[in-house]
Amino acid sequence: MFNLKDKVAVITGAAGGLGESMAIALSKQGAKIAIFDIKDGQGTIKKLKTKSKFYKVDMSNDKNIEETVNLVKKDFGKIDILINNAGVFYPTIINSTKKEEWEKLMAINVTGYFLMAKYCTPKMKSGGRIINVASVAGHHAFAASSAYNASKGAVISLTKSMAMEYAPKNINVNAICPGFFVTPMTQGLAKTEGIKTTLSNAIPLKRSGKSEELGGLAVYLSSDECSYMTGSIINIDGGWTCHL
Repeated sequence: MFNLKDKVAVITGAAGGLGESMAIALSKQGAKIAIFDIKDGQGTIKKLKTKSKFYKVDMSNDKNIEETVNLVKKDFGKIDILINNAGVFYPTIINSTKKEEWEKLMAINVTGYFLMAKYCTPKMKSGGRIINVASVAGHHAFAASSAYNASKGAVISLTKSMAMEYAPKNINVNAICPGFFVTPMTQGLAKTEGIKTTLSNAIPLKRSGKSEELGGLAVYLSSDECSYMTGSIINIDGGWTCHL
């Protein structure tokens, strides 16, 4: 089960954190990996067991994305799986956030997902898979995070729209909503009293997630065994949203 041998997966934001863990998990099941990131992804490449290549990509740049997707098709011959994972987070209090700060976050967290689907799906055959990484913040807002909350809510809605649009092509689209995972992007938050209180009082499993715990879900959603699942929004959060 969950054999991904000879599948080609494009994973954005895979130079570290959750993206890297998903790349490793898919590689262990036989998938070839194309890593898209603005940061150097060679460290991730060294951890993969299958053919893989790193592409430096600005996820807010339309032309850069289109040209790089075309390179993947040339280098690997096809695209079977797209995992939209690249994202940024920084505090955005509405009355003190600049328009440019808002637009930058939305460009990477939402528009980048749209562009990746736009350019990858013409290269996908029947049975393709798209996984959008959203967040529990997409359906439960957090203070001082207006742009991030809005971006992840948009990803959830975009996932459902994609699922409807690509169903006739037999391309399945689902979203993962992680809770609090400690990654390079969230290391600062992990040290705050607010997160410590949340971990002890609000998350039934009483801990943060480990990046490798996302891998199994990503493998399933990428596999043939997921052929009848599309448009689903899946929380993986230690039970946090049970009572939100």
